[in-house]
Amino acid sequence: MPAGATVSSSSSNASEDDRLEALRLEFEQEASFSQVFVVLTVGATLIATLGLLANSPGVVIGAMVVAPWILPLQAMAFEILRGRVPMFLRALRTLLLGVVICVLLAMGVSHLVALPSFGSEVLNRTSPNLLDLGVALVAGAVAMYAKLRKEAISALAGLAIAVALVPPMCVVGILVASSYWMEAYGALLLFTTNLLGIMVGAMATLGTLEKVYRRRLYHSHLGITSVALTALLLIPLGSSFFRLLNQARREAKAQQLETTIEQQLRTSTITLGGDPGIDLMDLKIDWQKNPPLIRARVRVTDPQLPTSKQVAAVQNFINKSQAPLHFRLVVQRTAVDLIGPETAPNPPALEVLPPAPVPPLPLKQTRQGE
Repeated sequence: MPAGATVSSSSSNASEDDRLEALRLEFEQEASFSQVFVVLTVGATLIATLGLLANSPGVVIGAMVVAPWILPLQAMAFEILRGRVPMFLRALRTLLLGVVICVLLAMGVSHLVALPSFGSEVLNRTSPNLLDLGVALVAGAVAMYAKLRKEAISALAGLAIAVALVPPMCVVGILVASSYWMEAYGALLLFTTNLLGIMVGAMATLGTLEKVYRRRLYHSHLGITSVALTALLLIPLGSSFFRLLNQARREAKAQQLETTIEQQLRTSTITLGGDPGIDLMDLKIDWQKNPPLIRARVRVTDPQLPTSKQVAAVQNFINKSQAPLHFRLVVQRTAVDLIGPETAPNPPALEVLPPAPVPPLPLKQTRQGE
């Protein structure tokens, strides 16, 4: 082998060792419980808690960017593949101390504000599903890629927004302070999903991109435990996902039925749309009632229309067309006055559009023998 090739190979190995050593030192620093970590944790917690209580998505997003928790989490993934349990426990301790600070601060702020109810920003973080786990896995993989490939470092801010750790724990503190235990459990499940998803995704990327850690990806006891815990999350997350899917299907079916009934009321001659004195404005269905309640708003020129007999006929028509499902129809009418002077008709030669022909009336059916 030429001497130059040997020197080049040695230089390449030395460069690779230096890079991995620098990476190790960087992760060890990020695993430590430092003043910077505490300040950023406190700041992110206060921002997130106030944003959640104010139901402000923009403020909560700001807290996601400030939060430093993904750093010790990445260090945990790195130490799992290196097989260094003491450093893994050090990063875990840092993360858990941040969690304790976050929950206590959120509880304190929630007690001070003492809101009687919470908005969607709080409630949306109490029902995680499989989609949240998928986001966490991808985010963890991309975050580790950005760590190993510095040219992709700009993606970290977006990843912090995509999968958050601090806001769910703030929600836990807010809900525990108000004794909403089941909802707090849902927020804690979301945090656990994000935490394990990020860690497993980061381990997968690290093992894929770094050959020296590839074998350890399949032989690390901590790594296998992390994957097993993540797999266990499939049970509650899958149940929540299928409930969400079923709810979406039912809402789509309800919307389709509402559209169909409204079209029937506008076009069928037996219904409200067939009477020139009745203008159907809109229609809503209250599916919480049994039978479902149809509320139709109409504008009429005759305050006596529609009559109760007409409404009953329309209700029967709807129930026959949607059988076996039954509905109750309630019409809210608004009377309007038509004001304008009488005008003589134009001669036929000046008509722009001729009047529409009147359809012939159907022949009356007679009974046999008549």
